[in-house]
Amino acid sequence: MAEPLKNQYGADVPHAIAAMISAVHPAFNSAGFVREVLDGYDALELMPRGKKIAQALHAYLPDDYGRAVAILLDSLDQPHGRDPGLSLASFLYLPHTQFVAEYGLAHFELSMRAQHALTQRFTAEFSIRPFLLHHPEATLAQLMAWTQDPSAHVRRLVSEGTRPRLPWAPRLRQFQHDPTPVLALLERLKDDPELYVRRSVANNLNDIGKDHPEILAHTAQAWLQDATAERNWIVGHALRSAVKRGETAALAVLGFGQSAQVVVEQVQISPARVAIGDAVSIAFELHNPLSAPQTVLVDLAVHYVKASGQPRAKVFKLKTLELAPGQTVSLVKKLSLDQMSTRTHYPGRHQVDAVINGQARALGAFELVQRDP
Repeated sequence: MAEPLKNQYGADVPHAIAAMISAVHPAFNSAGFVREVLDGYDALELMPRGKKIAQALHAYLPDDYGRAVAILLDSLDQPHGRDPGLSLASFLYLPHTQFVAEYGLAHFELSMRAQHALTQRFTAEFSIRPFLLHHPEATLAQLMAWTQDPSAHVRRLVSEGTRPRLPWAPRLRQFQHDPTPVLALLERLKDDPELYVRRSVANNLNDIGKDHPEILAHTAQAWLQDATAERNWIVGHALRSAVKRGETAALAVLGFGQSAQVVVEQVQISPARVAIGDAVSIAFELHNPLSAPQTVLVDLAVHYVKASGQPRAKVFKLKTLELAPGQTVSLVKKLSLDQMSTRTHYPGRHQVDAVINGQARALGAFELVQRDP
């Protein structure tokens, strides 16, 4: 089991922030601030820890928001002693963004300047969302201007902060209902020079497709006109969930709208009975019986048994195949059945399907059992 991320966000974080602020604002009560943060800190998860620090910042910084934000921004580049190699190194600035989100809604211009600076150190994708809710027109106008910002971090904020279904954040229901304002921003970023930004654009469009599959397919088709290789990648990445769901329109955009006329042969699922913590191998062959070539998209769906005893399919990408007339291709997927932080395995019969051009073909099943003590 992976170590909880909050373990990298321990008592050293408020100590580091206190030292940074004291360096630019000597009147800061570091001892009181740290004491308040650490009261009950260990019981909190990662994001609530950041919020608790933000609340303590509000208590110990000047009451005037403008002065408080200026102190925070002045402190950003002060030495903090945190290991820069930590996977959560940039999360040091999470409380700063939460401070802006919590206390800065009445100070739009100040807060936008703060988020512009903060997103280049951590990310303001979470803290921009309250402004989209309370000041939608002004915030969208600011984001539109930021699509041309020299910083890739700021441009990525535009696409990531407007994701309707951003992980770890409340959904933006207004954009789930009508994604038109978001699409206008993505249109400006679809040919961004940085993969970092383009990946975020694809993720946003993927989010939109979960509520509006027809808009996803239409946008993807439009973006493929005279597309560069980079934009082609965006479209493919944006369509990934729709393809896994077997949506006909998305598959058609990628050229897989027709049923594949292939034969599934030589299926082997071994072992047929496997213990949690071990692995299972799934192998099969695809044969093209036609006298013409076929291009087929092949995925693998495993119907994992959940705690309720009911199955839920997880789709794994396999390959796109160019099958010559009469050609047979072998495919193998090895699945780890270790317990993970992102997936808990439960005993039961696990159905396995090949998903070919969006259509499921049953391969068989394996029985997952508890390991003997």
